[in-house]
Amino acid sequence: MADTNNLIVYCEYDDGKVADVSLELLTKGRQLANNLGVKLEAVVIGDKLHDVEKEIFKYGADTVYKFEDKKLYPYTSNPHASALINLFKEIKPQVCLMGATCIGRDLGPRVSSCLHSGLTADCTALEIGPHTDPKTGKAYENLLYQIRPAFGGNIVATIVNPDCRPQMATVREGVMKKQIHDENHRGKVVNLDVKKYVRPEDYVVEIIDRHIEKSKVNIKNSPIIVAGGYGMGSKENFDLLFDLANTLGGEVGASRAAVDAGFVDHDRQIGQTGVTVRPKLYIACGISGQIQHIAGMQDSAMVISINNDPEAPINTIADYVITGNAEEIVPKLIKYYKKNSK
Repeated sequence: MADTNNLIVYCEYDDGKVADVSLELLTKGRQLANNLGVKLEAVVIGDKLHDVEKEIFKYGADTVYKFEDKKLYPYTSNPHASALINLFKEIKPQVCLMGATCIGRDLGPRVSSCLHSGLTADCTALEIGPHTDPKTGKAYENLLYQIRPAFGGNIVATIVNPDCRPQMATVREGVMKKQIHDENHRGKVVNLDVKKYVRPEDYVVEIIDRHIEKSKVNIKNSPIIVAGGYGMGSKENFDLLFDLANTLGGEVGASRAAVDAGFVDHDRQIGQTGVTVRPKLYIACGISGQIQHIAGMQDSAMVISINNDPEAPINTIADYVITGNAEEIVPKLIKYYKKNSK
């Protein structure tokens, strides 16, 4: 199957700006589109979209499709799904990327189900490559490799979608790097007639009032993160990590096992099912280093591992390894940091 059609990114738009995860996907999309030799396109659905393309073009988009109507904001499932489904039937993109956000998780499956295209959720990497069907021997070129941990993180699976289009994947915020392609890059704007794509009955749900509580924890942008795992043993021992983070001017993160054990709140979870971080310094305390956790912090500039197991998997990616109990070592780190920073 020779694809010549383009790669498209669904850009979430709220509060007058495009979501970071969408800009990250445009950055990755630009790279993938170059590999495929096709155009990078973006689609934005909402209201008051004036000049939204200026932000999107900087990240390398060649075309921006705009659905603008006051009834399309804030997001509701049916109108947004209809807009995408009917647009995709028309332009037949070979790849569609979305953020694995509340919206992307709702919208992606609706679109892929209707178009019978398949969808890989929570990808940690996206690449282009060939594939040969082991049963039929049929060879495919330039497929999207949708890469994610599977079977509880015991393997990294590469998933391909040989025949159905679009090839769809969702990616969490922070997994891909956001980078401006060219401040002066410009493309084409296509203003679409909403009535041709969305039926009146799609507006059956109306949002009367909306309350969004912003997270009080901002580990994603913290330059220093002290993260704890199940090996910390208790909620009380996690207090040591808060002491160390306060001393260093950082934030506290956690592995999924520590969150599941109730040592700390979910909004501090780092990894495949939490947030992805890229701090300058990442101190991992009592974290074994399952593949899902490593996926969320492997781009840290420097990693220090504190673990009583010298064979812990996280030690293989750590720049420095301290073997011992975190509850003994962390107070010493605090003591000597304070002593040396006077």
